[in-house]
Amino acid sequence: MSFNNGMFVLVIIAFLLSLWAQFRVKGTFKRWSNVPNQNGITGYDAARQMLDANGLHDVPIEPVRGALSDHYDPINRVVRLSEPVYYENSISAVSVACHEVGHAIQHKESYPMLVLRHRIFPVVNFASGLAPFLLIAGFMFGAMNLAGLGILFFSATVAFQLITLPVEFNASNRAREIMVSEGYIRNEEEKGVAKVLNAAALTYVAAALISLLELIRYIGIFNSRD
Repeated sequence: MSFNNGMFVLVIIAFLLSLWAQFRVKGTFKRWSNVPNQNGITGYDAARQMLDANGLHDVPIEPVRGALSDHYDPINRVVRLSEPVYYENSISAVSVACHEVGHAIQHKESYPMLVLRHRIFPVVNFASGLAPFLLIAGFMFGAMNLAGLGILFFSATVAFQLITLPVEFNASNRAREIMVSEGYIRNEEEKGVAKVLNAAALTYVAAALISLLELIRYIGIFNSRD
């Protein structure tokens, strides 16, 4: 099997892993959405308490439509929670809500990897839009200078995804520690919290793996034509 064929197989495997990761996060979230936390607090309650306990009284929490559309907006400094997370008192709801607050705390403390991700985002946003066109044009017409530039731009996207991994894991670790120490959940509920957060983290790992393997494949094609 040639290098390119071998890399293609690996990319397909990584893609299947990504699909499985998405299926798992949805399944895990649904399962623990049916398990109310013993304190009866909603995702909003947990997020508000966690924000206030960390001096972020001025950070609002807004409900948004859509499943798993939860995120922290660093520009407007707003925690946005999907309606099921905002209103429900399940293990899934408080886990996801506190994870997003973890990002708000990172922002407040200028967590280095989060700062780096914010700084390179404009460059990555520009590069990711041009990379596919440069790669297609370069390889289709044998213009290796364009292909090389496309690989360089695509590398920025891969770097962004790799930087995202510690940001996400750190936010989850912060959430778990605070949820237990502050009593948002009972000790016996931490297992469910861990399952929800680990399933979500797997989607980021799978996405980064796909991009990294794609980059290696592009470099292999480029070297074979150089």
